[in-house]
Amino acid sequence: MAKLPVSAEKIIKQYGPKKNYTPLGGFEGSNEPDRLVKTHCCFCGMQCGIQLKVKDNQIAGFEPWMEFPFNEGRLCPKGVQRYLQNNHPDRILSPLQRVEGKGFEPIDWESAMGRTVNEIKRIQSTYGNDAFAMLSGVSLTNEKSYMVGKFARLALKTKNLDYNGRLCMVSAGAGNKKAFGLDRISNSWADLKHAKVIIIAGTNISECFPTLTHYIWEARDNGAKLIVVDPRVTPIARTADLHLPVKPGRDSALFGAILKQLVDNDWLDHDFIDNHTSGFEEAIDAVKEYDLDWAEATTGIDKEKIRLAAEWWGKADTSFLLHARGIEHHTKGVDNVVSCINIVLATGRIGKPYCGYGTITGQGNGQGGREHGHKCDQLPGNRDITNPEHRKYIAEVWGVEEKEIPGKGLSAYEIIEAIHRGEIKGLISICFNPLVSLPNNNFVREALEKLEYYMCIDFFLNETARHADVIMAGSLHEEEDGTVTTAEGRVVKINQAITPPGQARKDSDILIELAQRLGAGDKFNYSKAEDIFNELRVASKGGTADYYGITYKKIEENMGIFWPCPSEDHPGTPRLWEDKKFKTPDGKAHFNAVPYREPSEVTDKEFPVTLTTGRVVSQYLSGTQTRRIGKLVDQYPEPLLEIHPSLAQQFGIKERELVRVSTRRGEAVFPAQIVETIRPDTVFIPYHWGGSQSANQLTIGTLDPVSKIPEFKVCACKLEPLKKWAAPATDSLAFQSHETLKP
Repeated sequence: MAKLPVSAEKIIKQYGPKKNYTPLGGFEGSNEPDRLVKTHCCFCGMQCGIQLKVKDNQIAGFEPWMEFPFNEGRLCPKGVQRYLQNNHPDRILSPLQRVEGKGFEPIDWESAMGRTVNEIKRIQSTYGNDAFAMLSGVSLTNEKSYMVGKFARLALKTKNLDYNGRLCMVSAGAGNKKAFGLDRISNSWADLKHAKVIIIAGTNISECFPTLTHYIWEARDNGAKLIVVDPRVTPIARTADLHLPVKPGRDSALFGAILKQLVDNDWLDHDFIDNHTSGFEEAIDAVKEYDLDWAEATTGIDKEKIRLAAEWWGKADTSFLLHARGIEHHTKGVDNVVSCINIVLATGRIGKPYCGYGTITGQGNGQGGREHGHKCDQLPGNRDITNPEHRKYIAEVWGVEEKEIPGKGLSAYEIIEAIHRGEIKGLISICFNPLVSLPNNNFVREALEKLEYYMCIDFFLNETARHADVIMAGSLHEEEDGTVTTAEGRVVKINQAITPPGQARKDSDILIELAQRLGAGDKFNYSKAEDIFNELRVASKGGTADYYGITYKKIEENMGIFWPCPSEDHPGTPRLWEDKKFKTPDGKAHFNAVPYREPSEVTDKEFPVTLTTGRVVSQYLSGTQTRRIGKLVDQYPEPLLEIHPSLAQQFGIKERELVRVSTRRGEAVFPAQIVETIRPDTVFIPYHWGGSQSANQLTIGTLDPVSKIPEFKVCACKLEPLKKWAAPATDSLAFQSHETLKP
């Protein structure tokens, strides 16, 4: 049983999180490094270029990489501090095993490997191959993402593999495939600078993707109008020409109403619609009743603002629409995405200069990680695991019979549900912290406690790993060569700067040895990362995510190559759809009919307030990395309950008063932050923390029926002021994920 071997406090004392700072005067060697290594930031999907200073096999600092074309040396607060993970006091330096009553103790690799393989064999011989599951993450490189998919299916021989991109980009991916037959942003960021109208929906760009803000400012300097759709007045919304404060969960109603306005005013590109699309009549029929009065009542946005947004979009010469998790984290996330795409197609502004559409990928390799096969429903090249032709091709690449590749498995949250039901008994995770990042995490904790065996590969002991039987010491971003694919579809090179410290190993070496011990070593004959990439190239050939023409040499000579790139003499594809030939069966872009439906949980007398969640500028995902970097913790030390003054007055809540927030899943206590930058019927809590101050104790585990993404962005809650005030934020221990609040 995977309960904690000792209290969380004792584990924290052993393995952190502890805050790490740059020493006064910098690290030794920062002024005279042995070398500078050009690589990329390990955090968001922008993958900004950076140069790491290396001294005596340690990262001593960084220099801007001015020549890299996306960020041109600019970095956000996380990027500036990212090197502090190296030589961190919390770093796992050898395999660990749980010892009841003591915590975790170092063991040798033979013991860690031998026990894991024995447990895999025991569980699978007793319960079947699919009783062992694997969860991975998209901060992994393309090479590791590809190898995880192959490892799970050929070595672990399970269908139950999924990844934490299931919590991020899958609604966008499904919507893009419905509309275009291909899942990638349509343009490079270079086109964004020249668009005359920009819609940003559900993305807090200034905090989540700060270096992208520069492209918005350039567009504004060129005369662009900016429309921001968000229930909060985020930093980017403060600068908007038009802010649409949508009620959480009502995005498809807004975009459906805009589509109706485009039709009613004939702000349409009839030639594009008639010759290059299908499904238009069905799409407009679905919104025929979406008049402005209905839209105002449903979305909570003044109808004149909706009309003006439609007019600006409809009359624009060039335009760009961007969205992210704010519209995707819903049980109708795919509906929200295709409703956005509908207004792009209606105006024909795609496949030509300065006109674009796309999702902003949140994780470091959120784009590439959803292309190469570590999703439950996918094979490399963004192929469909249920398609016989796709299966046959990958089987030939892997040198196996098609029947040896398992079928479609369960998605990430469904795996947790299956553990609860007793169907899955064992788990491997890599680069995933589900106890913080999945919704309804008390339910997740209960599932972890039911596992017969759990092994984790990571470089820090995160909240989920506290429940592991064995932890294998893996590698940081800068400790292994590889590639990642940025949010704009540019494949870039991660250059190894140092080797893993102590007895830690490269993630790929761990997987290769496990595969060998499981009897599949002949399928994993790689001596270096480039070998894996070259196999990935072949596996992706002919797929919708075609990397065949991309090589390490080509990437480095060009500072990145945009896929699709079908041959080595192909330059790559920064702008899609210029030929108006889409990857759908009929070659046309598809409108999709989107009848409006409510979120899975709406407010009522018992739970009268809407709760939504999101990110802050100094933290990243579940905080495993950023909650260990001192300055990032100090910038935002604890999760706060953002609440509008009128709502605070209604409940008698004062600034920094402790407030109990309750939903049908659980309750947690947060200090109040009274702000005017949020809807009066909505509260916001950031989700980067674990333990007693985890926002995901409250969120709901209902899923989009197509993408299987959870509905993080809307649920019903109630508020109870406790008449106690939080200690100063500087004293907060929230970064450590204690199980009890320390007021």
